[in-house]
Amino acid sequence: MNRFVAMVLTLSVTLSPSAFGDDSKRLRIISWADYVPADVAAQFKKETGISVEVTLSNNEEMISKLRATGGAGFDLAQPSQDRIIGAQREFSIYKPLDLTKVKLDQFVPSLLETTRKNTTVNGQTYGLPYLWGTDGLVVNTKRAQINDFLDLCKPDFKGKTAMRLKRPTMMAFAFALGKDPFALYGDPKAYSALMEQVGATLIACKRNIKFFYDNKDQLLNGFRSGEITAAMMWDSGGWKLNRENPDILYIAPKSGALGWLDTYAIPAKGRNDAGAYAWINFTMRPDVAARITKVIGSFTASKGADALVDPLLQAQFAKSLPDAALKNIKWYPAIPSGLEEMEGRILDRVKAAN
Repeated sequence: MNRFVAMVLTLSVTLSPSAFGDDSKRLRIISWADYVPADVAAQFKKETGISVEVTLSNNEEMISKLRATGGAGFDLAQPSQDRIIGAQREFSIYKPLDLTKVKLDQFVPSLLETTRKNTTVNGQTYGLPYLWGTDGLVVNTKRAQINDFLDLCKPDFKGKTAMRLKRPTMMAFAFALGKDPFALYGDPKAYSALMEQVGATLIACKRNIKFFYDNKDQLLNGFRSGEITAAMMWDSGGWKLNRENPDILYIAPKSGALGWLDTYAIPAKGRNDAGAYAWINFTMRPDVAARITKVIGSFTASKGADALVDPLLQAQFAKSLPDAALKNIKWYPAIPSGLEEMEGRILDRVKAAN
């Protein structure tokens, strides 16, 4: 799954001229690549009569587009759970969800609880869980053994590792240093000091980094060619490589994998709320959710869908994320305003360092 390439093209699924004249017959979704499989959209239209239009985007662009229109232009958005509260408080781009219209019993309870906790403003819920996954470590076990993010900086791995020059890497290294960056969100001074420490650690680690990767193919091909031995990476990418080469494994770091969770949110000026709720309930059906996992490689928040996915993927999940690792996942909480700008300055310094 590609979570770091921003895409700005628009994909229309089964559109017809009449769709533009009746808002109840079209559902405009702004989401990530692959999140709306064409066959799933086609089945939804067959069952409901509603055509689906998808604009591919990322977190920053979703906020930017909805901010520019005051929450208009789309009927459903799929931001990460940590990007909802801040945007809502600052720009009021979403409307609270009417949970009486959602089949909440279709959701994995723990994921539902986590998302509601991180997307509730003034007692109103603005997000529900859709897809989730983790960032951890991928390693060619025939060439190396690692168990935490800091191991990527060991002298033995000079020029053989890769990571992103993004905030998830800063969070991962903070936890590996024995700190909890999320617990410091409310203390800007302490948080800044921790990020400075992380920045210095990353600068010292640069001798080991073959490249800071910008896209999925760059990283996957680095493993396939043997150019890199280990990397900070997302789980589904690691499982893909493992199917090609059993020596390559995705592992949860000792300090904890980072947990991301993308959501369903309804823009403030969407014109087809009924269609949005129909889509949420439809895609959380276990049979439909399992088909989505097959396309994307990541698991959904649908209760019961896991049992319907490919047995090999089930086995990979169980090996990579046993119960202890699942309990140790560090879920991203809502990001306070101002932190990302400060983190960006440190990342720029890391990039410029020799």
